[in-house]
Amino acid sequence: MANRLVTTALRLHGPINLMIEELLDRGLPKKSGRFEAVLRLSLAQLLFLPELGAHSAIFLAGEAMRADPKSQHLIKLINGVLREAQRRGAPDLDASMLFPPTLLVTWRQAYGDTAVEAFGRALLDDAPLDVTLRETDPGLGGVPVLADTVRILDRDRSVIDLPGYAEGKFWVQDAAAAIPARLMKLSTGARALDLCAAPGGKTAQLIKAGYQVTALDRDPQRMERLATNLARLGYAADLVTEDALTYAPDTPFEGILLDAPCSATGTFRRHPEVAWHRNPADIAGRVELQRRLISRSVGQLIPGGTLIYCVCSLEPEEGEQQARWAAAQGLEVDPIVPEELDGWVAPVTKEGFVRTHPALTVPGDAGGTLDGFFIVRFKRR
Repeated sequence: MANRLVTTALRLHGPINLMIEELLDRGLPKKSGRFEAVLRLSLAQLLFLPELGAHSAIFLAGEAMRADPKSQHLIKLINGVLREAQRRGAPDLDASMLFPPTLLVTWRQAYGDTAVEAFGRALLDDAPLDVTLRETDPGLGGVPVLADTVRILDRDRSVIDLPGYAEGKFWVQDAAAAIPARLMKLSTGARALDLCAAPGGKTAQLIKAGYQVTALDRDPQRMERLATNLARLGYAADLVTEDALTYAPDTPFEGILLDAPCSATGTFRRHPEVAWHRNPADIAGRVELQRRLISRSVGQLIPGGTLIYCVCSLEPEEGEQQARWAAAQGLEVDPIVPEELDGWVAPVTKEGFVRTHPALTVPGDAGGTLDGFFIVRFKRR
C-alpha cells in the first residue's frame, strides 16, 4: 500500500502541483516540516485512490502531522485543505498536467500531440514486467514480445518468486532496453565491450550471444550488483571498475555497446520523478558527456568494428541529433532494418535508427507499451 501511494503521488506530481496552488492562496507555509509531503500523499489517496478510503486519508494526515513537532501547528490547515479538495473532486487529467512544460514542447515537436497524449496514459498505467530469457521459458506464463523477451501478465507475484529466478533462467529487462545488444552482429568469440554496463542486462545478452565480454562501469557498488546478477545467471565476463573516459584497453574491440548516461526521460513510466528533475542545462551537459564517450569509444574499436550507441531518453538532442553529430565525425551509420526486430517496422526510422517511445504498442499479443529508447549502429571507417 505504501509503495502504491508514493508511486501514485509521483505519477500525479503535476496535477497535485496545480491543486496545491488552487487550494493554498498564500502558497505552502514556511517552516512547515513535513506538511508538503503529507499533503501530496494525502491528496493522492483522497482523490486518486478512493478504494483506500477518504476518511482514512484525512485521519492519517492529521496523525502524521501530529507526530512531527514542526508540523503540529498546521493540523487544522491540512484538514481544511483536504476537505476542500474532497468537495471539489479530482481534476480531469491530460498530458499538459502530467509533464513539465519544457519537456512537453520538445515532445510535441518530436512525436506529435497524439503521441504525447498517449505518453500521459502510459504514465498513469503500471509499467509491465518484461524479462529476457537465458534459454527456454521456465513456465513464467508470459507472452513473447521480441526475440527472447517475454512480458509477464501475472503481476501478483514478486520477481524473485517467479519460476526459474533462483536458477538464473531470466533477468528483468524492458522490451526496449533489450533491443540494442541484439543489434551487435559479431562473429562468435568476438571481443565486445559493454560501457556503462551496470546493472548488467546488456552484458548478459552479449555473453549469451557468444562474445568475449568486458563490462565496464565506474561505480563500485553498481559493479558489485552486476557481478551478483551475472553469478545468478551462471555467466562470466571481464569486469572493469573504471571511468570510461580514461579506460585504455591493451587491445581494441570488435564491438562496443555504449549505453550512455542520459536524462532517462524515456523511463518515466517506472520512474515518474525523472521528468521533473530535468532541465535544458542538465540535458546539454549530458549531451557533451555523450559526445566525449562516443569519441573515446571510436579509438577503442578495430577498423570496421561496430559501435552501438543508445540512450533511454526521449530527447532528440541525446538521440537523433547525437547520431548525426557522430556521423559527421567519421563514423558510418550501419542502418538497422525491421527484419532485425522480427519485422517490427514502427520504431525503425528512415535513417536506419531505432526510436521507441511509450506511445508505441509492443508487437504480438502481449499488448502495452515500452520505454523510450534511441539506438544507432555505427561502423568505424
